[in-house]
Amino acid sequence: MKKPAFFVLAAAVAAAIAFVPAHTIAQAAAPAATPDQAMPAVGQPAPLFTLPSQDGTPVSLKSFHGKWVVLYFYPRDMTPGCTIEAHKFQDALPQFAAKHAVILGVSVDSTASHQQFCTKDSLTFHLLSDTDHSVVSAYGSLASHNGVFMANRNTFLINPKGKVVKTWTKVNPTNSASDVLAVLPDKGNEIKENSM
Repeated sequence: MKKPAFFVLAAAVAAAIAFVPAHTIAQAAAPAATPDQAMPAVGQPAPLFTLPSQDGTPVSLKSFHGKWVVLYFYPRDMTPGCTIEAHKFQDALPQFAAKHAVILGVSVDSTASHQQFCTKDSLTFHLLSDTDHSVVSAYGSLASHNGVFMANRNTFLINPKGKVVKTWTKVNPTNSASDVLAVLPDKGNEIKENSM
């Protein structure tokens, strides 16, 4: 009589485990978030990553070798400051393209949230989803606000050789795009020193 009860219990546990979303298991296996991790220093190779874009397509930093990369971290989709910053980058896309630069925005929001943000605000550049905080942490940009983890508003300029050449912390969303454009060269791999 006890054997059938054991098998029923085992089957129930197995069924419950099968319905746990895969991302929950991955998050449980991921290392604990560390908001105090150091940022990569200027001159160091930029930490490599692959993250899903708003349409679910994987985007790898190494795929942009040979181009300038503006990697900006922001706290939350569709919030006032993040919307202003995204619009400033969107409005300046032709200027960035002329300087052979791509824009990558990263937050801990989901791809669905990014897709909604892009649709609502007509954003056409990549917004990358870092739900396990691994990339935000690798760039020393993870923060805890009242127990909720999110990205600090930091920007990294990565040269065509894959090295960090400039960082901006606690960025003003209104000036973010123009600050980066001011140091991007028209050609070559060296930033404009007099604009720093």
